[in-house]
Amino acid sequence: MDHFSYRNGELFCEDVAVERIADSLGTPLYVYSKATLLAHYRQLADAFAPVKPLICYSVKTNGNINVLRVLAGAGAGFDVVSGGELFRAQAAGGDPDKCVYAGVGKTDAEIRQAVAAGIGLFNVESEAELSNVDAIARQMGKGIRGALRINPDVDPHTHAHITTGKKETKFGIDLDRAGGVFRAFAKVQAADGAPGMHLTGVHIHIGSQITEVEPYVEAVRKVLALIDELRRDGLTMDWLDLGGGFGINYENRHALPASAFAAALLPMLLASKLQIAIEPGRYIAGNAGLLMANVLYLKAGGTKKFVIVDAGMNDLIRPMLYDAFHFIWPTRPGAKFIPPADRTDVSGMAGLETVDVVGPICESGDFFAHARAIPPVQRGQRLAIFSAGAYSFAMSSQYNARPRPAEVLVDGATFRVIRKRETYDDLIALEK
Repeated sequence: MDHFSYRNGELFCEDVAVERIADSLGTPLYVYSKATLLAHYRQLADAFAPVKPLICYSVKTNGNINVLRVLAGAGAGFDVVSGGELFRAQAAGGDPDKCVYAGVGKTDAEIRQAVAAGIGLFNVESEAELSNVDAIARQMGKGIRGALRINPDVDPHTHAHITTGKKETKFGIDLDRAGGVFRAFAKVQAADGAPGMHLTGVHIHIGSQITEVEPYVEAVRKVLALIDELRRDGLTMDWLDLGGGFGINYENRHALPASAFAAALLPMLLASKLQIAIEPGRYIAGNAGLLMANVLYLKAGGTKKFVIVDAGMNDLIRPMLYDAFHFIWPTRPGAKFIPPADRTDVSGMAGLETVDVVGPICESGDFFAHARAIPPVQRGQRLAIFSAGAYSFAMSSQYNARPRPAEVLVDGATFRVIRKRETYDDLIALEK
């Protein structure tokens, strides 16, 4: 559960009224809850505690270094997919030995950067990359640990754009070819004792925003069968990186807690005697943040009513990109319109209006909600767009020459700016 709640008709983040933050800093504005970040991290750590997992927060989810510092302080490692993300993780005090490095297109420069930093685990996604990483490590005289990313060909029942474990995706290596890759590389390792890649692990990542246990169970069963086969052939196998993708509550409150995934997976993981890594991102950060927007205008268009706000798709592109649902509600709805604590079904609430909530960008796809029931609002009121802590600011842009919003971290009864609002000068700073 997140730490956003309505008190006396007003929305609070932890013990701070969000209107007070917006009065001070303006809108659009991202507001994050430190308590929620830590609570969700601890849920995962507690759920999988029997296998003592390396929990690597996915930096791509929300890479603000102040968010990363909070999680590093709690014991998290980091999942990175670029040299820039590794730089962020290190800038936040992250230990490279607790970092896993994925991504299908690592450049030579990025590989050298990671090897020099002492990266904990390379997740390798192709035979060509495996040879290249090994060659670079040998040139540098460094021994590194590696895991081969395998596509178990499991349907995670999520959006097509965030399905990553099927045969047809660009990620990883087909399960039916993986054994041959391990065996061929083992011969290379045996023939030459020089430092280089020690390929002793398997990495899977079947998708994102997954709300069912069964796809994980199927994927883990498939790769554990491969690992058992390779062990019988005399190969050392000691790592299993489960990836991430645990879903959160957006449109409904039916996403499963970490404990449900752990209950199904722990018997297999304990029996495997493997070192386990997990790469959560959205599960930790998604419901730890919201985007505040100011109502600019109300407009009728045919049979529709539009609520036009000052935030746009450049600030939160998920509704346009994935047709994603984000709960939207006024920050001061008054006592009559307090939503349920878990922000579930409001269809029975009297007096709501059906509107499209849209932004100011010159694109028809610039929307946050279509045909959404919300309390009546007026110009100057503020709306909260919930579940915006993941893949929101991280995917933002300056499209239409719009400076990006400030980011704020709330800690109990206090808040601080963790990224300043961009200015017009920032828009052209690198062009001079």
